[in-house]
Amino acid sequence: MKHRILALAAVLALTACGTPAEEPKASGPAEPTKLTVWIMDGSVTEELLKKFETEYEAAHQGIDLDIQIQAWDGIGERVTAALASTDAPDVIEVGNTQVAQYSASGGVSDLTAKVGDLKGADWLPGLAQPGNIDGKQYGIPWYAANRVVVYNKDLFAAAGISEPPATRDEWLEVTKKLNKDGNQGIYLTGQTWYALAGFVWDEGGDLAVQEGGKWKGALDTPQALAGMEYYKQLQALGKGPKDADEANPPQHEVFAQGKVAQMIAVPGIAARVLEVDAKLKDKMGFFPIPGKTADKPGTVFTGGSDLIIPAASQRQEEAYELVKALAGEQFQTELAKAMSFVPNRTSLAGVLSGDEGTAAMAKGAANGRATPNTPNWAAVEATSVIKQYMTAVLTGADPAAEARKVSESITSTLNSGS
Repeated sequence: MKHRILALAAVLALTACGTPAEEPKASGPAEPTKLTVWIMDGSVTEELLKKFETEYEAAHQGIDLDIQIQAWDGIGERVTAALASTDAPDVIEVGNTQVAQYSASGGVSDLTAKVGDLKGADWLPGLAQPGNIDGKQYGIPWYAANRVVVYNKDLFAAAGISEPPATRDEWLEVTKKLNKDGNQGIYLTGQTWYALAGFVWDEGGDLAVQEGGKWKGALDTPQALAGMEYYKQLQALGKGPKDADEANPPQHEVFAQGKVAQMIAVPGIAARVLEVDAKLKDKMGFFPIPGKTADKPGTVFTGGSDLIIPAASQRQEEAYELVKALAGEQFQTELAKAMSFVPNRTSLAGVLSGDEGTAAMAKGAANGRATPNTPNWAAVEATSVIKQYMTAVLTGADPAAEARKVSESITSTLNSGS
């Protein structure tokens, strides 16, 4: 037995000696941390986004930015679904009117403790407020903007128009003169509801009002109906689709064809136009949306965007550093210059001094308004009931009957859960 054991040991020893030890596997470079970012279409030029991505990744080794452009149409449903998922984007740009709804879901990270680090004391008060819900900062202000009229200087000159209109009545007359020789006096779609809101406010109406602690849709009032009537007259002076909004097709692409005299948009759309046709540089002008009288421009929706970090993001620290860069002085300055947006900081107010588009926007901002201040307003936008109402009226339905229906729908949505 002893000999057998020794023999077996010898065999095992020989076998072990004859089998080369496995080489340890070389460890490759660590996988980069991917940050998924949702940026809204029209907020930043492709050139500036690429520049930021390249510089940020170079300065933050190991970070891979996956920037995804999102369409505004239907964004409410997509963000709501993302916030409820386990695989949400790491940073999302949202409209400032939507922050209240998203934060109410519990799916947005509370960044109150970061306000000091983000220089929050320097934020524009009106821009910072919508991101602050019950004393907690969920949305980080990114930029502010309001709509103006962007016009083709060559088409104005060809029609013998030397000065932009100063009143809404003059605007209709000027647009009629421009609407000739195959040109559109204005490209206005049937569902550009922010423009409708301005006309309604000009008439003394509103989208919704609070009565006795409850909200009530108000598009069926005589004032709101007068605003819709003006919209109908203006929209008829162009060939914009009655059943689509300004993103379908993108109105900057239509304007870039050179046959549209005017469009209603934020001044930064000029940068998007030049991406399509650089020859239009210096051929675009800007003026505030006219009011009912020459002493005051038309009322406009003063909006903007915030940045939020979904609570479901697995990379909270990295996402915050990205938000800090996007909301920081360097990128804010570059964004303002590229898009003619108002930066998020009061100290940067002089960045765009002398810019024609910004000057027009500033005049309009003096008569700016906001949508109803309730978390449920985003749900109204998501249902597209105002857009559907506009299309119905523009295609021949009875305005008063349609206004009653949309007002009832808004009332129901705003009071749901209350």
